[in-house]
Amino acid sequence: MPHITVDESDLTWRVLGTLNVFRALLGLLLLGLFFAGDDPKLFGDRYPELFSATAAGYLVFAVISGLAIRNRWVSAGPQILTQVTVDIVAVAILMHASGGVSSGLGGLLVIFVGAGSLVLPLRVPAFFAALATLAILGEQLISQLGGFSATANYTAAGILGGIIFAIALAVRPLARRIQMSEELARQRGVDLANLSELNEYIVQHLRESIVVVDGDNTIRLINESAAQLLGAPDNCHGMPLAEAAGNLATYVRDWRIEESRESHTEFTMIAADNSVRLKAHLAPLGKDGVRRGPILVFLEDSSLMNARVQQSKLASLGRLSASIAHEIRNPVGAMSHAGQLLAESSALTDEDLRLTAIIQSHAERVSHIIENVLQLSRRESSRPERLDLRAWLLDFAAEFTRTLELQEGEISVTEVAGEIEVRMDPSHLRQVLWNLCDNAVKYASETGGIMVELRAGTMKRTGRPYLEVLDQGHGVDPATIDKIFEPFFTDRSGGTGLGLYISRELCELNRATLVYQPRTPSGSIFRIVFADPKRWDIVDTPENNA
Repeated sequence: MPHITVDESDLTWRVLGTLNVFRALLGLLLLGLFFAGDDPKLFGDRYPELFSATAAGYLVFAVISGLAIRNRWVSAGPQILTQVTVDIVAVAILMHASGGVSSGLGGLLVIFVGAGSLVLPLRVPAFFAALATLAILGEQLISQLGGFSATANYTAAGILGGIIFAIALAVRPLARRIQMSEELARQRGVDLANLSELNEYIVQHLRESIVVVDGDNTIRLINESAAQLLGAPDNCHGMPLAEAAGNLATYVRDWRIEESRESHTEFTMIAADNSVRLKAHLAPLGKDGVRRGPILVFLEDSSLMNARVQQSKLASLGRLSASIAHEIRNPVGAMSHAGQLLAESSALTDEDLRLTAIIQSHAERVSHIIENVLQLSRRESSRPERLDLRAWLLDFAAEFTRTLELQEGEISVTEVAGEIEVRMDPSHLRQVLWNLCDNAVKYASETGGIMVELRAGTMKRTGRPYLEVLDQGHGVDPATIDKIFEPFFTDRSGGTGLGLYISRELCELNRATLVYQPRTPSGSIFRIVFADPKRWDIVDTPENNA
């Protein structure tokens, strides 16, 4: 026969594989019936040896064909031509050894020719149908010539041949439909894969951090920025949310339980490495918005949002500071100078001197407020330097202790993990740490004792160095945690509400982060997370420091 081109689709190989399984089972069944049956045997009673040898050889051929199909030793066209031809010959021999058409084995040819018609061009199934019909008629002729004229039934053989022809021709339109459906399904699969790849690309390159969690709280989609914020391991698709991000898993679990909340929930959480505060927005997916189903989680770095808010606040403060400088600074300076001159008078009584001291004290306080506001408006550029954090902290602790006249041990450098180098403007770091330690001393003194600790180390995941200020005060009211870094916010009398705000601004100016964390059982932890050492070379130029 000429070379036949056969579609090498998955459908073709599945048909070949299924047909070969049937071929192997048929060989096993025929051998089992032959050796297990009593005389007279159901099959092979005319020529037992020929039947058993043919059935055994047919089983071996099925095994070899299975290996050829699995390993793709030969293309689909030659394999199916060879296999169907062997099927026709083997069935004809088995039929002859079992008594001819009356054995019923000839009906197997309908299956083999019909299966071949599913994947072969139209003219080839017609050829196999003709070959099968000739094999059946030939077997009848051989039986008659061999002296078995009683078993020769040309009418039955002709009818069976007609059935084979009808099946071969009728199956082909069905095969075309199946192939068209297979091609359409394949194309849809390609389109779906392309769409999935496009979605993955879009999600991974979004500036927003996104996590998709199914109803079983398993991660189905997460982009790189979200994984970094949550500290999730690489390739966490399909991982339980509790294993990848325990904090987020706790919030999601509570959100699913509390049905009384609004369908879109926003809450604040600490990042995996405690370096930043995150805002998470939960939204159920699906038309009904069922909380027990899949949800979409948007994560935002609070420091970035706060930076945008602070920019507008700084613009307002800049205009306000200019007015303060002209309208308040000079009168306050005049009052302060007048108070100093008045205090030098020898005619003042002790009560008068006490009043002048009050005037000078409050004038200095107002001047300090003005300086802080003016500093906000100026926002001078930083001049970062590389500092040995341990040595710098020891010098700072000694200076702070002398200035505030603290007792030994009331402020201490308790832990510095190894040699840590940070990059920050020394004057800015001193001002930030002074503000934090001054607040810690004031709040700790309210509880009856002063114990301020300075600790430093590096983040396990990112390697960024950090510095912590720990106190044993009352801590911060959870309701006001999000407000403590806002300008002019204070929960105590006598404060300006600018210390923490200025400290965070100075940290951000040096590409560092200042965050708050409650301390157990009481007290506060303020953590400065310095710039990533891996990025120092990028930001060491003067234009980047501006």
